[in-house]
Amino acid sequence: MKKTLLVALLLLSVPAPAVPRVARASAPVAPAPTDSAPPEAPAFSEDTQRALEGLVRAELARGPHAGLSVGVLHAGKRWARGYGWRDLAHRLPATPRTTYRMASITKSFTAVAVLQLSQQGRLGLDAEIHSFLPDLPPKEWPVTVRELLGHLGGVSHYDGPEASENVHPLDTAGALALFAQKPLVAEPGTKFVYTTWGYNLLGAAVESASGQGYGDYLREHVFGPAGMSHAAMDDYRTRDKQHAVGYRLEKGQLAPSQYLDVSSRFAGGGTRASVEDLLAFGQAMLQHRLVTADTARAMQTSMSTREGVLTDYGMGFATYPLRGHYTVTHAGGQPETTTLLVILPVEDVVLALATNLENDTKRLKRVSTRILETLLEDGQVRREATLADPADAVVHEGLARLFSYGLAYHQWAAHGPGVLPEPGDLSEAFTQVTGLLDRARIAEDPKAALERVRAGHQPLAGSLLIRVGAHMARTVEQVEGAQALRDYPRRGPLAFFTAYLAACERVDCPAPLRFGEALREDARRHEQDWTRSQVPELLRVRLDEVARPETLWPALEAATAHAPVHPDYVEEMLRVAALQGRLGRREQQRRWLERTVALHPDSEEARQALAKVQGQDKPRRTSTSSVQE
Repeated sequence: MKKTLLVALLLLSVPAPAVPRVARASAPVAPAPTDSAPPEAPAFSEDTQRALEGLVRAELARGPHAGLSVGVLHAGKRWARGYGWRDLAHRLPATPRTTYRMASITKSFTAVAVLQLSQQGRLGLDAEIHSFLPDLPPKEWPVTVRELLGHLGGVSHYDGPEASENVHPLDTAGALALFAQKPLVAEPGTKFVYTTWGYNLLGAAVESASGQGYGDYLREHVFGPAGMSHAAMDDYRTRDKQHAVGYRLEKGQLAPSQYLDVSSRFAGGGTRASVEDLLAFGQAMLQHRLVTADTARAMQTSMSTREGVLTDYGMGFATYPLRGHYTVTHAGGQPETTTLLVILPVEDVVLALATNLENDTKRLKRVSTRILETLLEDGQVRREATLADPADAVVHEGLARLFSYGLAYHQWAAHGPGVLPEPGDLSEAFTQVTGLLDRARIAEDPKAALERVRAGHQPLAGSLLIRVGAHMARTVEQVEGAQALRDYPRRGPLAFFTAYLAACERVDCPAPLRFGEALREDARRHEQDWTRSQVPELLRVRLDEVARPETLWPALEAATAHAPVHPDYVEEMLRVAALQGRLGRREQQRRWLERTVALHPDSEEARQALAKVQGQDKPRRTSTSSVQE
């Protein structure tokens, strides 16, 4: 399941007004990547390093970029590189040591500070924020520290010019004054409202509970113990020569970022650091050197609204299953920067990416996805499935959610710090899932059935898909072993489901835990169709990464023609079409868009792209007065 909506939400920020500083710059040829890995850090194999190097370079070649720093830790091995320029005007290269604004990753640092003080009994998570900030104007409802940590406090996000027009340093009181008089936008506990202002309240609470300034507390209790040598509050007056100059895209060209003093968002987006620092922070979190394992579990556990809907956000981290991996992450974006931190606690992985180009979220997400594919999934490309029949599509969605939620939660609980929902009556749960994925019932109203399936993991629904999926993963692990279980993110949901059916035969599962025969048959049919629709040449490369994608179209068309289920190539094909358009090949662009729509008729994005190009290709009307007789 895709999580792009959440990542976009985490990057909410408002640009600041322009303050002239530097003339517009065009992008020069990037310097060779630089590596500052410490000699004591074991390196990845040469093949893995080449693969990582190649995927980053391929991504940067797709569009304008300034500087990019990338760092990876996996099972003690380390790889870090810098690409492009941290300063275009002075031709200074980006390195792993380059510091960038961290933007909203600052919230993770703040959450650690709050929870450290909670462990010490100095800051109660269920205490009202007013108990630490008595001068804060009263609100319609009480707001607790815990609710603020999970963006459930009803505090607004940036909603006025005060969010984007601050060009002067502010102290804590000045930062709080920007929003202190604003009313809550929702009753606490009822709605997820992502908010930097709410994290500013938490930063002020850290000061109240600790007796230290927020920046001093981070330096002494977070940055120092984690080994984050270059992390600090971001202040123009204290930046060193290693700090990246910020850029934005303006009509396809790189231009200097607009000026913004981020002291106005100090605890929600006011720090700077390098990817080396982020790797150190992620490693410290995995090793429980900043907070205890119990506290780490709480930070990694998604909160839920009062009615029982998961928010996909814990305490200071977004947290959710992604293709069977339990993912703990935070993204950031503001003038001068885009950042991404990804932690996989089960697989012992930390990814850190930072660029001095604004609004570069999609690129960082693609790079991080390709890195995880390379490290954990034998380099195979992750693709969602598209199905022609609406009822089949709902069944497949249910199987995919059993796989992703079940496998991720089982691994997180069995091999990480997590805990599972109470299993309850598993026989009844399996019966409910069989009914939920009954194809005949789904066909009566596929849209309503899809909504039921997509809510099946929620506490409101008894965490049904998590409980059943985790039992399936535990059974497969019992039969195949822990190492074999880790291969299923690569193999996918259909292989996982049929593996459970086979494991049940081995351990003689009770009849109620075997699913209904119709569902078992649907899963086997989908797996056969999925296997037949694969294009071998595209297992480890995306279509838009191929030098001559036209040569692969016959194989792709043959594999997917009349296939009830096949991989979703929409994004890749749209990128191929876009490249053709940039090269001025309008006919090839239109042809690839027509192919995209033909292969994915339900894709609104593909249809809109085709309609746009067709509209541009229509001849303009000529007035009758200019027509020659």
